[in-house]
Amino acid sequence: MKQFIVDETTVGKRLDVLVGEQMPRLSRAFIQKLCERAKIQVAGASSKAGYKVREGDIISVDYDETELDVIPKIDLPVIYEDADCVVINKPAGVLTHAQSETVTEATVATFLRDKLSDLEGPRGGIVHRLDRATSGVIMCAKNAEALSFMQKQFSQRKVKKAYMAIVKGHLRTKEAIIDMPIERNPKAPATFKVGANGKPAITHYKVVAESDTHSLIELKPTTGRTHQLRVHLAQISHPIVGDPLYGTGSFGDRLFLHAASLEITTPDRQRQTFTAPLPPEFDQLMSQGSPKK
Repeated sequence: MKQFIVDETTVGKRLDVLVGEQMPRLSRAFIQKLCERAKIQVAGASSKAGYKVREGDIISVDYDETELDVIPKIDLPVIYEDADCVVINKPAGVLTHAQSETVTEATVATFLRDKLSDLEGPRGGIVHRLDRATSGVIMCAKNAEALSFMQKQFSQRKVKKAYMAIVKGHLRTKEAIIDMPIERNPKAPATFKVGANGKPAITHYKVVAESDTHSLIELKPTTGRTHQLRVHLAQISHPIVGDPLYGTGSFGDRLFLHAASLEITTPDRQRQTFTAPLPPEFDQLMSQGSPKK
């Protein structure tokens, strides 16, 4: 428990702003959640985050900042590592990075912390991200120069990515390009949809194998929109198995989407391709029923 008294220099400030000044490790969004849970009180009573403090108010915060120091260790499989970068085969279920300093879950970013030289924060070293439920190749940087060098390649579309996915049903056209713009879905802001006002999004797909009920496909996006592969496949009525947002609902603890390879120029100016083998659960799902070629 932390307490402080409002003096004349802070009168009129919002409660969440003042608490943020007193406890700078806490994000404003997290402070607002503490208010909602009645963990922040004024004169012994819960108060809204937007409350304008008055002189003499006694503010109590029922949160121990030392909890932020207790992040469990995580061991992730490393595909490649040198002085500037590290490539990881991210398991499904692991976050790429936390949204704020107040998240104590182990992530790819927390795994990297001991490897970084001049990068910090909840996204330190993260060049690009994979969704929690997606597995596979993810590139990370050890220093700011390497981070900038590699992120520029992503923004300029100089990185080549290939994914493997298991989708529902059989695609009539076995190889094609999906060229459909993607925009945020106003009815569900955490999701995206195909829409005329969206940003260009292009995905090349190729069917690799089929079972009685599913198809294993290779996906090569030439753009990098959020949820692009998931949205495109749902739009053509073949959603990725295990996608609770765009079609098939949960399937165990993973989305059947895997970042299989990544081609990029590393900071030592070498063009390299990094690969991650298909997780065993992909073969297990495809083997249910009679496989088809």
